[in-house]
Amino acid sequence: MRCAKRGLKATMALALASLLGLAVDAHATAAPSIIPLPAQVSLGQGGYAISAAAVIHVAPGDRAASEAARYLADLLARTRGLSLPVIEDAAATTRGGIVIRSDASASVTQAEGYVLDVDAQGMRITARDAAGLFYGAISAWQLMTPDAAKGAVSVPSLHIADWPRFAWRGLMLDSARHFQQPAEIKQLLDAMAQHKLNVFHWHLTDDQGWRLEIRRYPKLTQVGAWRRPPGDGDSKYGGYYTQAEVKDIVAYAAARHITVVPEIDMPGHAQAAVAAYPDIGVTGEQPPVSINWGVNPYLFNVDEHTIDFLHNVLDEVMELFPSTFIHVGGDEAIKDQWKASAAVQARMRALGIKDENALQSWFIERMGQYLAQHGRRLIGWDEILEGGVPPSASVMSWRGTQGAIDAAKLGHDVVLSPAPTLYFDNLQSHLDDEPSGRLGVQTLASVYAFEAVSPKLSAAQAKHVLGAQANIWTEYLTAPWQIQHAAFPRLDALAEAAWTPANARHYDNFIARLPAQFARYRGMGIDYADSAFAVDMRAQRLNETADKVRVTLAAQESSVTIRYTTDGTMPVASSPAYHEPIEATLPVTISATTFAADGTPLARVSTQRFDARTLASYGDRALEGCPKGDLGLRVPLLPDATSPAPVYNVDVMNSCWRVAKVPLDDVSSIDIDGAWLARNYGLAHDASKVVARASHTAAGELEVHLDTCDGPLAASMPLPAKGVPGSTYHVAASVAAHGGTHDLCIFSTAPIQGPMTGLSRVSLSSPASLRATP
Repeated sequence: MRCAKRGLKATMALALASLLGLAVDAHATAAPSIIPLPAQVSLGQGGYAISAAAVIHVAPGDRAASEAARYLADLLARTRGLSLPVIEDAAATTRGGIVIRSDASASVTQAEGYVLDVDAQGMRITARDAAGLFYGAISAWQLMTPDAAKGAVSVPSLHIADWPRFAWRGLMLDSARHFQQPAEIKQLLDAMAQHKLNVFHWHLTDDQGWRLEIRRYPKLTQVGAWRRPPGDGDSKYGGYYTQAEVKDIVAYAAARHITVVPEIDMPGHAQAAVAAYPDIGVTGEQPPVSINWGVNPYLFNVDEHTIDFLHNVLDEVMELFPSTFIHVGGDEAIKDQWKASAAVQARMRALGIKDENALQSWFIERMGQYLAQHGRRLIGWDEILEGGVPPSASVMSWRGTQGAIDAAKLGHDVVLSPAPTLYFDNLQSHLDDEPSGRLGVQTLASVYAFEAVSPKLSAAQAKHVLGAQANIWTEYLTAPWQIQHAAFPRLDALAEAAWTPANARHYDNFIARLPAQFARYRGMGIDYADSAFAVDMRAQRLNETADKVRVTLAAQESSVTIRYTTDGTMPVASSPAYHEPIEATLPVTISATTFAADGTPLARVSTQRFDARTLASYGDRALEGCPKGDLGLRVPLLPDATSPAPVYNVDVMNSCWRVAKVPLDDVSSIDIDGAWLARNYGLAHDASKVVARASHTAAGELEVHLDTCDGPLAASMPLPAKGVPGSTYHVAASVAAHGGTHDLCIFSTAPIQGPMTGLSRVSLSSPASLRATP
């Protein structure tokens, strides 16, 4: 496990600044720790000392400057402990100190751009628009918080001319699968603003919940906002946002120059709405609000009654959200219900529509036309390209980047939001203490390397690329700390990819600017992930008696220094640096973390004990999927658990695990710890692919085979009967003598109609290990 976080501070060498082509003065010692990196930075000599006596000046009547100044003052008070007054001053344009002012002749002409100058007399921020002043204030705040210290600070002399690369710099939060409180939404909006992100895509409706109050249709929230969790009896789970709360959140975002783009899913992901009003569905049946993640079959009907219903919903959506774009989903709408409905088929014939994909295009275009009549624009996921993209639509590409390329070539505006790279519900590492999420690991480096404009686009086509957006889907992110862990610091990488000129981005420089950002996170109570810097430990036996071991240490970011101890103390900057594998006699406990060049710790301390028992115990990372090694998901013990809970790596299609290269000499028994997990997955057309195996008992067994899943049977352990989701189990069996090193294939024969089998740990025992010192 890893221990408590330690303090971090900025470290950014002059050489790293040179990588960016920054104009660095010979007397300057460091470039500024600003994220995202400004378009142009020139460093000068000396600096400006800011103390509690400093004042922020704005001109009378300059409302944009006043709002930016007050936001800056509030941030400084909360994070640096500097309470600087904001003074309206007619001489603000000439006075020293900190000056923020609107200037129609500012040298940066691009929208949202700003100029920031620092010299010995003070700091000046100018811009042509309010957003530019606000972003200039954010950069000023970062300059004044280069470390975790409080009080006075010296800011280097510099000149910044800055503007964004893309107009759409977004983050999507899924509130439909798991509901977040308004205060949690606002905390995320603040963090977005401090990364110069300007679009909050709010996913408000889906099969598992309708979260937006619609006055005309109250059952959408009375019924559609609540579901009964699997395996949790009669309790209800859910919540929704009142229109008053939405207006407050939209205003809060606007004050931070963030546009809120709502998503109302259609024609699929409609089960919660149909649960509330069955007449807008296809079958006339009233389903429950779904408890199943994935793809569910319920679609909206295509008759005029349903079209009018959705137009009425959009009326209230447009009343609440002044955004130009309204997102209508359009993804994962399997057409089974439309195909089976005589009424839908008759409607298609009457309209002269050839197939169901074309019917979806017609449906989306009806919504697009309605939005256009009200001065709004429709945007949807890239499935709206199927059947012919409606002329009025813009496209958000999530199935890779091809949808964006295709749409841009057709003349449609696009936003890049591709899975898996910008899907932040993917884990950041394979470390055992990562929370639940998708197992397709997306590292900090992979997000930073993302490029929104494909070389397949011409210059004219590339102008249709509005920008980029990361998505936080919450099927497996059930609590605010998990959302923060998933978002930060990958959101820094996304922000720089969306703001900074492509030729100015350098990953090593970005990494050097992160320690200061981590200190800001801690000051604001953001539970960021240190996965890129955390130490991963691997052990290998050196002899047959297993009293000698070789331990390798590694971190994702190879440029950092790993320091470790073996004497029970915590590593510090003077602890031994790791250069080659550590050879030790068992038992041994190793603690390690990574350090920046100035000796600042970069991650929590990883501590692991190695002895005969732990070397014969296999969990998490060691439990690979079979036959291809891909398990797919890391799920919590209960689907809606909000407090820290055990997690399990699973493949919903095949309850099978492989443990590679296991020494079986002298092994006499095997113990397996696991849990019954909710099988709450909407698999649609893939449901028939779930692997079922013959069992010998009512609840099934865990079978252990050698080398392959068809290899010799080493052990069979009946699973406990009457397992319910959220319950754990322990099974054990003797193992016949085999000797040598083998792969173990472990699979479940439990019925696939009930709870899903999860494994957490496989432990092997031998007379020697039983005698080992604990």
